[in-house]
Amino acid sequence: MDDDVELPPGIGPHNDRELELMLAGTKPMAMFSDAVHVSDYFPEADFAPHVKSGRIIRAQEIIPRPPHDMRYLFFALPGEEWRIEEALVMCRNLCAGTVKDHDADSARMGELLGYSAQDITAFLEHLQRGRTQE
Repeated sequence: MDDDVELPPGIGPHNDRELELMLAGTKPMAMFSDAVHVSDYFPEADFAPHVKSGRIIRAQEIIPRPPHDMRYLFFALPGEEWRIEEALVMCRNLCAGTVKDHDADSARMGELLGYSAQDITAFLEHLQRGRTQE
């Protein structure tokens, strides 16, 4: 996402605050993704001591998606690992091109990541406005 883009309130309030929110117990899961060849920015070093201590659970998967594989990195609070499994199913479907309802998946992913219903609604409305402007 372009950092210069002005986003409406409710969209992206967890960006760059994932670890802080997870340690406070207010965010159950964080997800980072990018094409394997594009970026090596994943905040693994920041999370590493908390993963080592067992305070945070880490999972990663590389999913084929021609022309470039996608890397998905997840962190979850203990007891919230089920969120990673559900999110991975959605990521696999996205990479395979088998998503049936992108808005429903976006809403569910927002829930899995710990966003409020209000934030999810704001995000979906933002997506809809973007589609009507294309």
